[in-house]
Amino acid sequence: MVSNREMTIHFLSSQKSSIISKWNDELLHLPDGYMGYFKGEVENIFNLLMDQLGKSDTGIEDVLRVVGEKIASDRVHKQLNLENFFSTATIGRSIIIDHVLNSEATKDEVYNLIKQINVYFDKLIHFASSHYTELKTKELEERYQFISPNHKDRLTLLGQMTSSFVHEFRNPLTSIMGFIQLLQAEQSEIKYLDIISKELDQLNYRITQFLNISKKETSESPPDLFSISKLVNEVIEFLYPSILEVNASITCNIADDAVISGSEEEFRQVLLNIILNALDVVGGMPSPSIYISGSESPPGILTLNISNNGPKIPDEVLPNIFDPFITTKKRGTGLGLFVCKEIVLKHQGTLSCHSTDFLTTFSIQLKTK
Repeated sequence: MVSNREMTIHFLSSQKSSIISKWNDELLHLPDGYMGYFKGEVENIFNLLMDQLGKSDTGIEDVLRVVGEKIASDRVHKQLNLENFFSTATIGRSIIIDHVLNSEATKDEVYNLIKQINVYFDKLIHFASSHYTELKTKELEERYQFISPNHKDRLTLLGQMTSSFVHEFRNPLTSIMGFIQLLQAEQSEIKYLDIISKELDQLNYRITQFLNISKKETSESPPDLFSISKLVNEVIEFLYPSILEVNASITCNIADDAVISGSEEEFRQVLLNIILNALDVVGGMPSPSIYISGSESPPGILTLNISNNGPKIPDEVLPNIFDPFITTKKRGTGLGLFVCKEIVLKHQGTLSCHSTDFLTTFSIQLKTK
């Protein structure tokens, strides 16, 4: 006698064309020239799922590890970020579960099938994400290892110079900040003291930031649990004078309950670097705009996108945008994004960049807590 479970698996198999068609129709933001690759990947993921649904959970982890690692390897080889795979898996999971709910299986069988489908996708995403991070970390280490001796000397010299400069700059800066505070206390009616104070705070932070980014290794500190929404808003408030200077519009939409574990100060540095870079490039645009969005997609993974409508990053520069000494700025050091990448990788996350004629997006993906 055929069980309800077997009938449901047969039902899903019979609906393969419909499922694959809907799945492919919802594939968004795919790089040019890769549509055929992603459509083939969708069909492979579905076929593997159907094969695993008819078996016990024993051995599925080994199979999914192999598949997940291949997905990660392909993306590293093709210089693609992992965000597309997360989106692909989330879309497919929803479509397949919707078909299960419309089957004639019993309530218990539907529950068990959905549970197994979720385990399948969760493990596949986990293995792909973990291996992708390992490969990108190794790639970054190898690139740094083969930086020319001249560049290594520059990096060392820059660290030594900034150590000296920071002390020389900070002494008079500290005095100025102290006198401003006295003026605020004694003669609060003087205009613009608040603005001057904020600008000095920003200058002080940038001096410290420059010292930090001149070091290859980021500081070790106990992990914090913090709200990414709150941190982004603090950074925007801190950068308000710079935002006002270029008359930029900032749109921010991040889930309030998105909490991550790590060094809050290091992530503050990441956000400051990326948003400051965005402010730098949108300054000459007719309507300078920055868009920041964050959501938990797929479940357990926070995706934070920071986009700007500045000029497109040249195609020949984009693949190496996170390498040290790579910069499009006349006065840039080429270290800011390099350190951002290291910080995100250290927290088992990914940082990628996608640039078109209309929008440049830096995408950070991290596990939520």
